[in-house]
Amino acid sequence: MGDKVIEMRDVVKKYYIGTPNELTILKEISMDIHRGEFLSIVGASGSGKSTLMNIIGALDRPTTGSYLLSGENVEGMSQNKLSDLRNRHIGFVFQTFNLIPRTTALKNVELPMLYAGYSRKERSRRAHELLELVGMEDRVKHLPNELSGGQKQRVAIARAMATDPDILLADEPTGALDTQTGRLVMDIFHKLHQEQGKTVILITHNPELAAETDRILTLSDGQFVGESRPGHSAKEFMPLMEREEGDGEIESV
Repeated sequence: MGDKVIEMRDVVKKYYIGTPNELTILKEISMDIHRGEFLSIVGASGSGKSTLMNIIGALDRPTTGSYLLSGENVEGMSQNKLSDLRNRHIGFVFQTFNLIPRTTALKNVELPMLYAGYSRKERSRRAHELLELVGMEDRVKHLPNELSGGQKQRVAIARAMATDPDILLADEPTGALDTQTGRLVMDIFHKLHQEQGKTVILITHNPELAAETDRILTLSDGQFVGESRPGHSAKEFMPLMEREEGDGEIESV
């Protein structure tokens, strides 16, 4: 196992601080993630997954506690520096794809490289290469509305890989897909992990998907309540998740 890409210590996230409506969403979260891991964070709606994902992705900051991303402390960073940190180290894959509607698959994949200062020739070369990697080489000129859900997600994965980040952070990446298409998307993550050594963090409520990863952290009520390794049945996570369904807690504000 390689060096640490994420070091989080006693992270607390609160909203409406100092008001009668003050909410504590994350409660003293600590974890280390090493380069080359395929990790899942599992929790039901209201467990704090989205809030934790936003902090991991440097989209939000902890209220208290420390967070080092690829050895860099996010505390006190300007928004510009945070944006640069995200662009260099994290590729995001979202449930809803987040592709730019009136832009081709090729241009969607090129976009992070444009922000990172790649030349036009290099952007085009790498975007074609990545779209071929995810099986979308014959759809480079298609707009998102001309693609199926699975095709959109494959373009989104190619875009997440554009700047060769250390980490792929996937938030319910198969949630909007049918089972067969979701299987294809998960196979791509396994390929990127096994063949390119990418660190993959899967945020999910699905214990069957989580069971495919090397390590599973279970989140409940803003705290880690368990850690599992390969060989554990996905069914072990069902009772916890069934208890939490419908608990009405706020996952993200």
